[in-house]
Amino acid sequence: MYTIVIADDETELRQALIRRIDWESVGFQVVGEAENGIEALELVGKLEPDLLLTDVRMPFMSGIELAREVREIRPTMQIAFLSGFDDFTYAQQAIQYNIISYMLKPISSEELTEELRKIKKKIDERFEEFTEQREEKEQQNLARFLMPLLLDSFQNGADAAREKALEDEAVRLGFLKNAGSAIHYTVLVTSFMDKTGNNCTDETSAGAVHQVVSRYLRHAGFFCNGRVVSLLAATQGALDKYLHIIVEDIVQSVQRILGLSAVIGVSRSASALTHCHEAYVEAVNAASYSRSSGGGVYFISDIERVKTFDQETVQTAVGELENLVRSGTAEELEDCLKNYFRKMELEEASPAIIQLFSVQLSAAVFRVVYAVADTEAARSFQQEMPMQNQQLFEDVYAMEGAYLEFCLAARELVSEYRQKSGSIICDKALALIESRYMDPGLSLLAISTEISVSPNYLSALIKRSTGSTFVDLLTRKRIETAKRMLLGTPMKIREIAEKCGYNDQHYFSYCFKKYEGISPNACRRQHEEQRA
Repeated sequence: MYTIVIADDETELRQALIRRIDWESVGFQVVGEAENGIEALELVGKLEPDLLLTDVRMPFMSGIELAREVREIRPTMQIAFLSGFDDFTYAQQAIQYNIISYMLKPISSEELTEELRKIKKKIDERFEEFTEQREEKEQQNLARFLMPLLLDSFQNGADAAREKALEDEAVRLGFLKNAGSAIHYTVLVTSFMDKTGNNCTDETSAGAVHQVVSRYLRHAGFFCNGRVVSLLAATQGALDKYLHIIVEDIVQSVQRILGLSAVIGVSRSASALTHCHEAYVEAVNAASYSRSSGGGVYFISDIERVKTFDQETVQTAVGELENLVRSGTAEELEDCLKNYFRKMELEEASPAIIQLFSVQLSAAVFRVVYAVADTEAARSFQQEMPMQNQQLFEDVYAMEGAYLEFCLAARELVSEYRQKSGSIICDKALALIESRYMDPGLSLLAISTEISVSPNYLSALIKRSTGSTFVDLLTRKRIETAKRMLLGTPMKIREIAEKCGYNDQHYFSYCFKKYEGISPNACRRQHEEQRA
């Protein structure tokens, strides 16, 4: 059974729709209704329906604007328009926001029921496509091209000739339209997890991810080692516009359709195909932070301020320890380190091998510390832990205690700065709300762009830190400021609305009444009567 929210400012029509349609027989359950676009947007965020049926013209926020906002927070949800306007412009905009149906008023109960059946069939097909295994020859050929490009750290150089050869091959395979264009690349690594935290990703998962990403950007991918690896190719502007929507769509689709959670690591963008291996490493490292935070989306740029390491010099063992320094528990890190030292002892590793291990581990840990902590704290840590003197250690036993102390101290510092970094980012966002609430264009996307983090990350930080959403905090600030002006100045309602970031006086009055339980005019009259 799919869930639906109905939005229409005509109360009689909206309630007639709810009463006259046999929703259960067509596979839907009405879970909410809204009389304007703002209320509909709030219900979508709260109820997370499968379908939104909305009028095109409504107070405060049109259906087109509502569709744009909904795509930011619930990209996986379907939207159907019910409009009294047979206008080609509206139809064009509906296509832009991937509207599943555009119906014209007046519409009979029988016509709407039939259209709902068609919508349900489309949603059913989407669910089925998400779970079926895709074996297209084109995707297979691209996978053979991508796997060495992303996974192999020993490439034959990164010069202009190699880049040109890779671009020509990508064009031949249909991955790129033409060589030499201003294309950037981002890597996603995605894993599906069950309720107990077990990785249940398989080859069919690649088809599910492909089905989502293909709606937005050019891409190719493959399944490997319990992950779906996806390479996205687009202009930087398109990546900035769609990337956070894509990852949210994947997370929501996996949860709604498969009943699983998704862990997604996202790299920085790379300007050349020859740099895509480094992007893959970044995506894997970003996903590794999920060990301490559970499922969700992890952008490496949100967590590590700069590129942190060259993986060509890091062995598998060092990589595992490095990930545990990032996000493992102290017990996991200690057990892992001791196991590797025991292994070196049992296999009677040569002094040269022991030194190589220690050098790589020291370098990897210091790079993580410098990536996450500020420069002063990282330098202080390096002075307190001068691990560059490995030659002073005579054997494995002498090294083990020192490296255990070193790795545990690094883990503690990284954990502390991850929490501190999140607090700093959240504080910056709250400060921008305080100082720029009067800007009508202030939004989560605008602030996240200014702070240089993803909207997903910023939204989660604000929710975790304050218990409220960005929209709630911004609206509360505007209404509290408006109330002070209302009661303490002779300014007109329209002037107060504009000074608090509202271009529409009616929308301001709606928000004021919602938060204060009384209209602005009534609030002012009540205050004057109390003073008299």
